Amino acid sequence: MQQEPRVTDTFAEPDIINFGVLPAPVNALLQQGVVAYRDDPARADALFRQALRAAPDQLAVYFCLYKIHTYQGNLQDAHMVAQDGLREAARQAGWSTDWRQWWTGPELPDGPARFALYTLKALAFINLRQNRPDSAARKLAALKMLDPSGAVGWPVIAALAEGVMQDAHSDIQARIS
Repeated sequence: MQQEPRVTDTFAEPDIINFGVLPAPVNALLQQGVVAYRDDPARADALFRQALRAAPDQLAVYFCLYKIHTYQGNLQDAHMVAQDGLREAARQAGWSTDWRQWWTGPELPDGPARFALYTLKALAFINLRQNRPDSAARKLAALKMLDPSGAVGWPVIAALAEGVMQDAHSDIQARIS
């Protein structure tokens, strides 16, 4: 009995995520983690953490970890990894580890500085999911100044935050009426 070829059999390699320039062993761990995540999130976490131990200066590893933990609702883990990634990106960009002291020029930065802004946005989203809208609002206010064009996507999170605040206000109004 002959099996029909699968679509993935047609390609030399399965879909590869472009994480940028990484050491080959780290890239391999991230690619394996992405594939594993579909069926075995715990294995994906282990692979990503192995990559982090091997290369704590590779920002893509932090991204993978905070993304999977956010998707799974493991918000404490997502927050901790994103904070670590933010510190590493700030260090690489030559910025303070305190995002409240950051500034950018008229051009949106690239590389580690852009990753830092993107991760600050991710932390704002995680804060919203943790029911910490005030903390999210502070990060979004900073992003509005650091990235006025919204290039890292913070306006989407700001709209979510506004909706959360309106819902909270409506709940309070309903309770006191």
